[in-house]
Amino acid sequence: MPVIKDEYQGRKPDEFRILLGLEGHPDSRNIKTYIEKSNGYKALEKVLKGGMSSEDVINTVKASGLRGRGGAGFPTGLKWSFVPKGPGEKYLITNFDEGEPGTYKDCYISEVTPHSLVEGKIIASYAIGAQKSYIYIRGEFYNEIKWCEKAIQEAYDAGYLGENIMGSGFTHHMDVYSGAGAYICGEETGLISSLEGKKGQPKLKPPFPAVKGYLGKPTVVNNVESLAVVPWIINNGPDAYKKFGTEKSPGTKLFNVSGPIARPGCYEMPLGYPLMRFLNEDCGGLLDGKKLKAVIPGGSSAPILTAKECENVTLDYESIAAAGSMLGSGAIIVIPEGVGMPSVLENLMDFYSHESCGQCTPCREGTGWLYKMSKHILKGNATKADFDRINTVANNMRGKTICVLSDAAADPARAIIAKYAHEFELYLKG
Repeated sequence: MPVIKDEYQGRKPDEFRILLGLEGHPDSRNIKTYIEKSNGYKALEKVLKGGMSSEDVINTVKASGLRGRGGAGFPTGLKWSFVPKGPGEKYLITNFDEGEPGTYKDCYISEVTPHSLVEGKIIASYAIGAQKSYIYIRGEFYNEIKWCEKAIQEAYDAGYLGENIMGSGFTHHMDVYSGAGAYICGEETGLISSLEGKKGQPKLKPPFPAVKGYLGKPTVVNNVESLAVVPWIINNGPDAYKKFGTEKSPGTKLFNVSGPIARPGCYEMPLGYPLMRFLNEDCGGLLDGKKLKAVIPGGSSAPILTAKECENVTLDYESIAAAGSMLGSGAIIVIPEGVGMPSVLENLMDFYSHESCGQCTPCREGTGWLYKMSKHILKGNATKADFDRINTVANNMRGKTICVLSDAAADPARAIIAKYAHEFELYLKG
């Protein structure tokens, strides 16, 4: 178990704010507040007027160790470096689909500090040479759409978007595009298909979007949180960013905590922070004297961890992976004693069955079978053979489809029945 850094001892969550520095401030979404209270657009000025080349920006982000905050944790600067150099049509797309159950961090960024996203997008676009970018957002996010559109318009009015920004010769335009609320469009190639006006279904890779993406042109897809932290890194430098977190998981991250917890919500914490200390001290512990039974640490697609497994886990990619799960989107779902795991499984499989795009047979049929079998068990109509079949179906789904939605259903199912088989046995016939 990684030892928590000495400088974190005794400090409160509001002392770890990189992204949420404007939280609680009146008019935090206003460009004037962002400029006056958060060094707004200073990073963009440093890039465009301070002589930073696109390669300088990419190398700065690489040096910070920033990893994509959408779930996979791929190094952000490295992803940018895959885009072919030189002139040509290129695109940057922000993944604001945020369909993972339990996750609302990107929505919270747009509520508190949408200009950090806009500024981060402009800087990232400069780094890869994109003159056009989009924010792809779920259609249900009515307020978030309006906040993003307003921030973009304010940036245009202030001269931070448009032609020849700050006299630098760099031109960039930005739009918001709302989807139809499909979970599959959180996968980058499915998102690109939707943006192109097609059915939102993933594509085979290679070619990767960095080479052939939106409209067949080089494209980078980044999560909201990944881009929103870029201005801070440019302003303060990669070494300042790496003072937070661990060697392999530097920086802070937004965590969403839901369930019967005293203080649920969105928290910005340094990566490497102990999970149980976070839940018990920073989030106030479980309500009404409830005891912890399990935690889903990274959104609904992350395999469940028992209370015992949580004791030595820290909030970073490596520690949670070593425990058999994943950090994912950072959505921490708290499950107390008294909640039946067969019901949890049915609820999760219902979601994935509904959200499968149907393109790949193992996912289209497998998610439906997992839901039907879990429902069959809850009704008391299943046998031991039916229960064992869940594992068989899940194993035949994993790693056999174009995207990982199939895995996102199979992995939680396998973990739940492996760790809580005794609860399912109570429902079985014979």
